[in-house]
Amino acid sequence: MRFRFWPRTLVVQLILVTAAAVAISNIGVAIYFYKNSEAQTRNFNIERMIDRTASVAATVRQFSQKSRLVVMQNMSRQEWRFREAKGYTANPMTAEEAVLAKRLADALPQNHPRKNAIAVHLHVSLANIPEELRPIRARGTDADLIQTIVPIDAHTTLSSVLIRPTPVWPLEIMVAAAVAGLLASAGAVFMARRVVRPLSELTRAAAAVAAGSATPHVVEQGPEDVRNAAIAFNAMAANVTKTLESQRHLLSAVGHDLRTPLTAMRINLEFVEDSELRDGLLRNLDELQALTEQVLAAAKGAGGEQRRSVDLSALVESLCTDLDEIGEPVSWANHSPAPIFCRPNEIKRAVRNLVENAVAYGHKADVRIAKTGDGYDVVVEDEGPGISETDRQRVFEPFVRLESSRNEATGGTGLGLTLVKAIAEGHGGAVILESRPGGGLRARIHLPRAAGSA
Repeated sequence: MRFRFWPRTLVVQLILVTAAAVAISNIGVAIYFYKNSEAQTRNFNIERMIDRTASVAATVRQFSQKSRLVVMQNMSRQEWRFREAKGYTANPMTAEEAVLAKRLADALPQNHPRKNAIAVHLHVSLANIPEELRPIRARGTDADLIQTIVPIDAHTTLSSVLIRPTPVWPLEIMVAAAVAGLLASAGAVFMARRVVRPLSELTRAAAAVAAGSATPHVVEQGPEDVRNAAIAFNAMAANVTKTLESQRHLLSAVGHDLRTPLTAMRINLEFVEDSELRDGLLRNLDELQALTEQVLAAAKGAGGEQRRSVDLSALVESLCTDLDEIGEPVSWANHSPAPIFCRPNEIKRAVRNLVENAVAYGHKADVRIAKTGDGYDVVVEDEGPGISETDRQRVFEPFVRLESSRNEATGGTGLGLTLVKAIAEGHGGAVILESRPGGGLRARIHLPRAAGSA
């Protein structure tokens, strides 16, 4: 599954994953400390409430009715208020509150009156507390309050109201998380660059090999895994280059060596008196000669010629003009300059093969250039029987000729399209065969613009 907004580069991915891991772990720690602090604060406030209320109740009981208000005022604080609760009506308590009320009763002196009337309420809304009983800091707020009710004598009831403190979010941990995230991201950038830089060089080298350029040597650096990959690539590239060069030299040598006996055979056939036999042998010799030339062309492949900037439009136009002058049914649609960076002789050979195929099997060739997003398409169309979809990949294999439309009677060798595909892919492009609207075949050579082209 691929996330829509997930970054593509390894550096950004590594930074995001590292920063997210640090942030999540620190947020988890902060939440744990926040919850733990909340529980500790709650327990501390309950213990404080029981002790303080018991102490105030025992003290107030020692004073006369007139002096008790002064004692309560002196014992009160902005967050905690002691006052006499007149007309108090007991509310039902929860099981936890009943346990706390029992603990408060046990903390009072043995002779304290009406212990069974003690009440504890842990979560009291401010609206349920009369104005005169509210702590100063609770007024005008929506504070969570704790209230205790303790009888002093038969006529007086002590109300104790405490604001439940809200645990403070551990800001220090969040600052530490931000600093840790920055440091971890910096470390991720350092490690990512150590990994990405050699991988980028490896990617550029692989792209150069795929485009048919000279195989560059990848610097063997970075972590051991990446360095081993560079070492393996260099070894593979050297072996592939050596193998291709050996095959190219072998094909070239065979092709050149065949030319001499073919020439000698052609001379000797002039002395054959039987004209029918001589013509048959000459046709076979011509077919063998054409095959030899195709083998030599395939042997040259993408080797030898240097790339340079050319006008593809002018290159294809000159080829079409040459073919038109020798009577070939070739039409060319004018196109504005199309600069690309390529090996021009190879491109000319590939286009010529497509045009000659169109003339041979489709009666005519209509040639044009179409501009695409990243380059140009050389389009060659004919009016022949076309090629079925099942055979459009097979025709690029060496020595494949389709009996229905490309048979031996036409003189084809089965190497033309193979060479076209090799040249196009050697330039980072491709060859596409498709049906032409109204009948016939449309062949496209896609050639991307390369660095250095205008």
